[in-house]
Amino acid sequence: MGLGLLLILGAGGICAYNIWDETRADAVSREVLSELIPEIPVTEPAEAGAGADGQENAKPIPSWVLNPDLAMPEILIDGEAYIGTVTIPALDITLPVMSDWDYEKLKKAPCRYSGSAYKDDLVICAHNYRKHFSGIKGLLPGEKVIFTDTDGNEFRYAVSDVEILNPTALEDMTSGDWDLTLFTCTTGGQTRFTLRCERTET
Repeated sequence: MGLGLLLILGAGGICAYNIWDETRADAVSREVLSELIPEIPVTEPAEAGAGADGQENAKPIPSWVLNPDLAMPEILIDGEAYIGTVTIPALDITLPVMSDWDYEKLKKAPCRYSGSAYKDDLVICAHNYRKHFSGIKGLLPGEKVIFTDTDGNEFRYAVSDVEILNPTALEDMTSGDWDLTLFTCTTGGQTRFTLRCERTET
């Protein structure tokens, strides 16, 4: 009976810690967003066209279009580098994205796992927190995802495919002709739920 009570208390402690950890991560992400978003300029998509007087009225072409190999710009907040934000309208979330990843950084916000939006091979990972990437498991093909870099360039995507990968399948995570990949742990952390996305114009 005593052992059963200890097990119940242990399970309750783990549950309480998980709730606290998710709440803390949500608070950190919100605080970072409040500082990050005002620093990101609003940038109109580059396009060219003739004006009313017949003269070419071209908007400046972003530097990343001319040179996709450019490093993605970063903004430092509390000593951490961020490359932009990811928005998932169907989940009503916008989250900051850190420039690189480790397990401590994942406790604060989603992180770039590899790649670049400029080269159409960006991979973003996040913990399975309810207000981070837990909800991506319910997204359907065609759902929209938007990544905005710190220069205000907006990249729009649509969900195309879903994969369940083993944690050791590192090459599979970054291979394939996908413009954007989002992934998070499945329940229990044994596999990785992987969302593949393709670039769209709208």
